[in-house]
Amino acid sequence: MPVLNISCYKFVPLPDAPELRDILRARAVAADLKGTVLLATEGINFFLAGKAPAVRGFVAALREDERFADLDPKESWSATVPFRKMLVKVKREIIRMDHPAIQPAQGRAPSVDPVTLRRWLEAGHDDEGREVVTLDTRNAFEVDAGTFEGAIDWRIDKFTEFPPALRAHKVELQDKTVVSFCTGGIRCEKAAILMREEGLPHVYQLDGGILKYFELTDGAHYQGGCFVFDDRAVLTANLHAAGDEKI
Repeated sequence: MPVLNISCYKFVPLPDAPELRDILRARAVAADLKGTVLLATEGINFFLAGKAPAVRGFVAALREDERFADLDPKESWSATVPFRKMLVKVKREIIRMDHPAIQPAQGRAPSVDPVTLRRWLEAGHDDEGREVVTLDTRNAFEVDAGTFEGAIDWRIDKFTEFPPALRAHKVELQDKTVVSFCTGGIRCEKAAILMREEGLPHVYQLDGGILKYFELTDGAHYQGGCFVFDDRAVLTANLHAAGDEKI
């Protein structure tokens, strides 16, 4: 498939977000890329598609800024560009939670890599023998496209509903190892930090989210596909659009 799709985010202080918006928009347009770049004082979140050299060149230019030197985009391929335009926006948050005390740039929550999570799910417990539960931090319609087997789903309609949902169910998670997950890692990172601050002692985020889990494992213990916010709609564990798969 000729079109490279990437998704990536990083929580890092960006006081110059408005200036970056103009620079990145010019770069993306010059490279004939389509997608969305979101900037805020808390960081960057982007989804881009185009010819592989152009996409990777955009990332390479970003990495020249030391704040973005360790960017690690998740890659997938498609037959066509799944975005219709190129948008670069400055927002209050790159993922809206409406919880100003949560500042991932000041310190990440502990994470678990996809290969380790697969091993835990296979065993039914973590390396200390504690029961492992997965917590889906996405919106209900995204969960309906696919999720981990037995995942906790609070049927939220927007991420700002996650904090009150957590407080309503926190006691149920107290003695378990909780792995929060989402599409690419951004929501579950904020969610894991909030859970730690709310007093849950054994919380991890799935590093790289579902997309990285698909990339680094065989997709075991996951049912269905992963909803994505572009024209592909749902990706299978092979990181192809569901309509392109021969099932």
